Amino acid sequence: MLVVGFPAGPLEANCYLLAPDGGDECVIVDPGEEAAEPIEAALAEHGLRPAAMLATHGHPDHVASAGEVGARHGIPLYLHEADRPLLGQDAGQRKDGIVPLVDGPLRLAGLEITVSGTPGHTAGSVVFGLTSAEGGRIVLTGDSLFAGSIGRSSGDGGELVRSLGTKVMTLPDDTVVLPGHGPATTIGRERAANPFLAGTGA
Repeated sequence: MLVVGFPAGPLEANCYLLAPDGGDECVIVDPGEEAAEPIEAALAEHGLRPAAMLATHGHPDHVASAGEVGARHGIPLYLHEADRPLLGQDAGQRKDGIVPLVDGPLRLAGLEITVSGTPGHTAGSVVFGLTSAEGGRIVLTGDSLFAGSIGRSSGDGGELVRSLGTKVMTLPDDTVVLPGHGPATTIGRERAANPFLAGTGA
């Protein structure tokens, strides 16, 4: 599996392009602020065509370029319905260009993606899980889980901790975590050392 990631915008939110080995289609995860041109450069460098955009949640630093990228390539944005109200005019995203995300399997660009709702950072926060052909596991956690930290909650702080405990920290230790900000980590590393996960039963 090809994974291309880069930080974009003033908040340095991570944007990712994912494609199966040998494939020419990809999905774009979290096309945030100032991400449109780096996305085009990555598509050209790797010879990829985007099939869809996925959003871990609806904050501008993760979706602000969705309108521009969607219009350029004629592709939809997959977003949890609970976060649709967060889309501002600056996102430029047509309402009919949004596909609601629900828990369960999703097949796009030759990839098998597992969608798991993790409310807490926002009501519609989700994580995306994938397994490579070689058996390696990754999970894209948006602003729910970071290396050594967790996201801020939009409401009840316990909701985010519960989401992490039931949907994320149940994953195997060797699962690579690709967060919405900062460096990659693993579930095992966070289970052992993340001070914010004490209440998750990890």
